[in-house]
Amino acid sequence: MSSENAGNEFTTYPPAVGAHSDAHSDESDVRRAVAPHQRDFPYERGEEAQVTRREFCNFLALTSTAFFAAAAGFAAKAALDSRGAESFPPSKIEGAEALAPGSALNFRYPTADDTAILVRTADGQYHAYGQKCTHLACPVYFERQRQRLECPCHEGGFDVRTGQVLYGPPPRPLDQIVLEVRGAEVWAVGREAGEHERSI
Repeated sequence: MSSENAGNEFTTYPPAVGAHSDAHSDESDVRRAVAPHQRDFPYERGEEAQVTRREFCNFLALTSTAFFAAAAGFAAKAALDSRGAESFPPSKIEGAEALAPGSALNFRYPTADDTAILVRTADGQYHAYGQKCTHLACPVYFERQRQRLECPCHEGGFDVRTGQVLYGPPPRPLDQIVLEVRGAEVWAVGREAGEHERSI
């Protein structure tokens, strides 16, 4: 290869007029350009950065506070909803009049999707509860020999007269169905959530 061709291959060109070697020179040009207007429109980058950080911290604080307040509100509402008696239309429990002492029957209350259990104890008294165990919602049944309500899933037990937890993992009593005896008929007239957490 000739020296002339080699010179052509490695020919370099000077940088274009006005080009800068680094970004700092660009920033310097901008500063020089805006300098005449600084008196009319004062602008400090340090102050802007400080304001931006302060606004961001305020935003985080407000967001966290709002989230906490919303969570607390939902928790309070759930606690209130789970306590006290709920009023539902009265419903006659079919077959209750023929229920012998020491036996039980299933019915649905307050809606067709809510299973419940009515127990008539040996003394002739009626007691009714929502059938869902308060542990994992398995259906409880009346254990005639022991005269208690039991959950077959995780061996939980409830007092048939009060719905209180006797043993096992359930954290609170069964939901109680409020009853009225009208002559020979037994009516469901309300539902009360089991209020007291079990002490361990």
